[in-house]
Amino acid sequence: MTDKKGFINNFVVSTSRPAKKALMVLGDLFMLPLAIWSSYALRLSDWWPDEYLYPAVLIFLITPLVGVAAFAYFGLYRAVVRFMTLQAVYQVIKGVALASVSMYAVVLIFDLPIFPRSVPIIFAMVALVYVGGSRLLVRNYYYWLITQYIKSEPVLVYGAGSTGVQLISALKGSGSYSPVGFIDDNPRLQGNTVAGFEVFDAAGLESLIEQNRVQHILLAIPRASKERKRQILDYLGRFPVKVKTVPSLPELVSGKSLSALRDVQIEDLLGRDPVPPIQSLIEKSVSQKNVLITGAGGSIGSEIARQVARYGASHIILLDSNEYALYSIDQDIQKLLAGKTDNVAVSSLLGSVVDPVFMQRVMQRFNIDTVYHAAAYKHVPMVEHNIVNGVRNNVLGTQVVVSAAVSTGVNRFILVSTDKAVRPTNVMGATKRMAEMIVQDAARCQQSMICSMVRFGNVLGSSGSVVPLFKRQIEALGPVTVTHPEITRYFMTISEAASLVIQAGSMAEGGEVFLLDMGDAVKIVDLAERMIQLSGHSVKTSGSSEGEIELLFTGLRPGEKLYEELLIGEAEEPTEHPKILKANESLMEHDHLIGVLEEINMAVDAFDGAKAKQILMDAVKEYVATDTHVDWLDKHDQPAVAAGHPICHTK
Repeated sequence: MTDKKGFINNFVVSTSRPAKKALMVLGDLFMLPLAIWSSYALRLSDWWPDEYLYPAVLIFLITPLVGVAAFAYFGLYRAVVRFMTLQAVYQVIKGVALASVSMYAVVLIFDLPIFPRSVPIIFAMVALVYVGGSRLLVRNYYYWLITQYIKSEPVLVYGAGSTGVQLISALKGSGSYSPVGFIDDNPRLQGNTVAGFEVFDAAGLESLIEQNRVQHILLAIPRASKERKRQILDYLGRFPVKVKTVPSLPELVSGKSLSALRDVQIEDLLGRDPVPPIQSLIEKSVSQKNVLITGAGGSIGSEIARQVARYGASHIILLDSNEYALYSIDQDIQKLLAGKTDNVAVSSLLGSVVDPVFMQRVMQRFNIDTVYHAAAYKHVPMVEHNIVNGVRNNVLGTQVVVSAAVSTGVNRFILVSTDKAVRPTNVMGATKRMAEMIVQDAARCQQSMICSMVRFGNVLGSSGSVVPLFKRQIEALGPVTVTHPEITRYFMTISEAASLVIQAGSMAEGGEVFLLDMGDAVKIVDLAERMIQLSGHSVKTSGSSEGEIELLFTGLRPGEKLYEELLIGEAEEPTEHPKILKANESLMEHDHLIGVLEEINMAVDAFDGAKAKQILMDAVKEYVATDTHVDWLDKHDQPAVAAGHPICHTK
């Protein structure tokens, strides 16, 4: 079996293209004269009609040469035989037609005697069978060898439309998968044959999987809505199969191959059909503007940067304290802008938002029009144990950026906030609520800069998302860890969230909190189970001996809530965008806020995490701490250490 597999790989696949073309030409130079003889024999009912064949020597010499030249001109020899399509059949028909016409031309030019006028017609039909049929035989023989001697995995293709037909055609020559048939929801197709394969009803999927030992189902429905895909994936999750999908329609348009199958992404499970952006809202804050994105290397910041680049900003200023993250988004933006005629400047700045001199210099140097402030520490357990630096970055950093923006005449300031700022149970959420109040106060105290905040929940694929963790755990065959069986979260794709942030900021008049419509909350345990099932494994719950990947509940992490919400009060209003709501929430008195910020500043300077946390609890009335964790470096837990001594001591 190994020798025959080697023959297929070395001869059929690895033979050079010039050698294969030469073989095809030689084959046609044999098939076309054979077709001429066959046309005479069929016409005259004689195996060797001497009196007709010998005067036709010129036809035997000229017609095959004309036919081969025509095939070459129409591109038949550029077609790969094992992937031969209807287009190649058209090329054969056109070449044979020209060869048939050449027979009449030879007879007229050389005045050949005793020439049956129906011979060229018969020749055309016979040559079509010989030339086209020989290629089909080679193609089918290749597929037969693959099925006989190369172990391929039986698969079902979900979707018998044009994408499914193209996919199944590509799979037949791959050697990796052996198509069993189609699954389709269209009752008019069920029971019929498409591209040589039967179309089955999804209701009989269980028996199909068992009978054919199917381990993979390939989704070929790139045009289906995300809601429909979710329904299909939910149904397929009942069966012990791994689900893969063809690239989405935008990916296909961007040049991805149809056969570039990928695992089902979490966006396919939770994503929704995005509402097209309102162009006027996009352009208002971005087009021909100098745009600063703080935290540009993060998940949301980097996507805002990409969209700002697409929507025609004049100058994009990327700011981050993480060198590699900044380098990565800089490279992405440069690649995105490559070849564009628009002259978009990009400046990547290493620095921290807590440095007032640096931020003032940035605002002045680049004459900023719009600020998207996405720089923040957002990982709840990390901030819970690093209170001082969390407060410094999220609260004082926001104060620094807002102050610099106001003093340098920035037109528009948009704070990227989080649902964890609503009735927070952790330090991170409380710091983001304080950041919101700083922006609210700036909107109240001055009119030159329009300030607003945009609140939303989890984004898919972010650095702190649970989804990458689940993927790694599933690849390691478990256990998959969920903190609590009842915990729920809202999810949105990064691209949709970034687009809505830009549009919401453009609708601001000053001080509003914009809330993004996150759809329905998702139970994390349900998400984990679906991801396990769609990877082809079964779920093993604690205390059960059945299943492959264990689902383990670990308990809520420090500061973690069972559910999230977006609104503190109850007065939300619609906007011109169907996925964006707005609210005007209560805010702190200016003098009180200034006092709180001074207290926070002193606590941070003293590295007093416990004091900083207490200030947050007093200032953010809705903040109810759910644990007693303090900063790992809190001064109350450390012996006093003198600072500022020189490294070298002299006597």
